[in-house]
Amino acid sequence: MHALTTLVSRNGEILHPGLKPGQIKPSVSAALANVTVTSGPDDPEIDPWWGEPGLSGAEKVFGWNTFEVLSFITGDPVKTQNAVPPFAEAICQIRFVVDTDPDTFLPLIREHLRAQGFDGITVEPARMSMLRASRLDPEHPAVAWAVTSIEKTTGKTVTVIPNAGGSLPNDIFLNIIGMPTIWVPHSYTGCSQHAPDEHVLPHLMKEGLQMMTGLFWDLGDGFPES
Repeated sequence: MHALTTLVSRNGEILHPGLKPGQIKPSVSAALANVTVTSGPDDPEIDPWWGEPGLSGAEKVFGWNTFEVLSFITGDPVKTQNAVPPFAEAICQIRFVVDTDPDTFLPLIREHLRAQGFDGITVEPARMSMLRASRLDPEHPAVAWAVTSIEKTTGKTVTVIPNAGGSLPNDIFLNIIGMPTIWVPHSYTGCSQHAPDEHVLPHLMKEGLQMMTGLFWDLGDGFPES
């Protein structure tokens, strides 16, 4: 527990500079200035004080790294003993953006813990592999093209989110193949994604079909050179 508090504060601020980006790119900040993160009707309230100080809610979710303690156990909660537990384990997660190299995280944490005097702690990856972060710059010509197409189809103002706040295999297309990618979501925050009652709304599906039809139609008319 004491080792964890040298990595993340009680307010959710990452304390090691190597585990977070140095800054948010201006084009990303400009796009996120139009994004507001809110809770749905059945969601817990968002704590505005949690995370990196000085950032907006959107910047914390879409433009910054987060160090999360997913679970923590010490001793045997079922059969407690009046003694110092010989074992403790924490499962942690770093949600990261493209501005940091995830391959440096574990070596940095190991070096940091040794420097803090925690020599007996073993730091291991929880998985054999991970999804790499990816982001198409909001100033890329494909973004402006897509915004124009969707606004023309729907008659609505389009909000651009530079990257998702969760995990998607988009790095395969953007980073490996080198193909600019744009995600056009057709759902809403209360869809219960991945839950047994996951669902979609008919009017959003209809609008989604209209948007995608318009995008492919406009793609046939030509695409701006990057």
